[in-house]
Amino acid sequence: MEKYFNILFESYQGYFNYLMNEIRVPNWDNYFYGLIVISLTVWILELMFPWRKDQPILRKDFWLDLFYLFFNFFLLNLILLIALSNFTAQLVNDILHVFGLELASIQLFSISEMPKGWSLLIFFLITDFIQWNVHRLLHSVPFLWKIHQTHHSIKEMGFAAHFRYNWMEPIVYKSILYIPIIIVGGVAIQDVFIVHFISIAIGHLNHANIGWDYGYLKYIFNNPKMHIWHHSKKMPNKYGVNFGISLSLWDYLFGTNYIPRDGKNIELGFVNDNDFPDNFLKQELYPLKK
Repeated sequence: MEKYFNILFESYQGYFNYLMNEIRVPNWDNYFYGLIVISLTVWILELMFPWRKDQPILRKDFWLDLFYLFFNFFLLNLILLIALSNFTAQLVNDILHVFGLELASIQLFSISEMPKGWSLLIFFLITDFIQWNVHRLLHSVPFLWKIHQTHHSIKEMGFAAHFRYNWMEPIVYKSILYIPIIIVGGVAIQDVFIVHFISIAIGHLNHANIGWDYGYLKYIFNNPKMHIWHHSKKMPNKYGVNFGISLSLWDYLFGTNYIPRDGKNIELGFVNDNDFPDNFLKQELYPLKK
């Protein structure tokens, strides 16, 4: 057990120096400035092509969501990505050793041996499909839904709403997302970076005040006109619809797609959301309440 505590401690200890270096040294694969560039770009698109024209530029909970954006990305998401990856890697290795196996023995193939374009595409498809399934779990398992309600407390959509989620949600996602990394093997950190930022850009657009559906590409990529129905307060079933993260493909393949009409002015939220807290700290502690 001490070994695992040391892994977590060292992961967190090294993160501060990593973050400071991110801020001081701009680079093409820099998370700090990459997030700022994507966020500003999508916000400018919101201002240029507003879907709900009567929605204020500084919409409801704009500053709360902006705080979530930086808190969840830098103080939570990246830390968990580093710490949980190291922790899970050691745990999986230890479990395999009990059965006399090595990590390589459970790898289906290594995408590092494929051409760059194909390896990126396969890694993107696998991770997105895993996230689609996790997202469905967040809506169907009662405790996980309680965690996910923070994200569905959004009442007016905007790019920064993408990162409004409870601190426990990425623990669920990141823990399970390590599985495809094991299965495909040989994933370079640059590939993880590229896929991560593609997902961020698509996620920002999905939550933005932009009425785009990408034409025929809507059957492949998630989009604002589809995703707003995922946030609708009135649902056609108990567990929700349109679970796609970056891709809408899975919803169309498995019949969870739902766009009955233009959702421009539908009410967002969930049943009894008036009882949901409206400040950051209470929202973070909400799933732990009885």
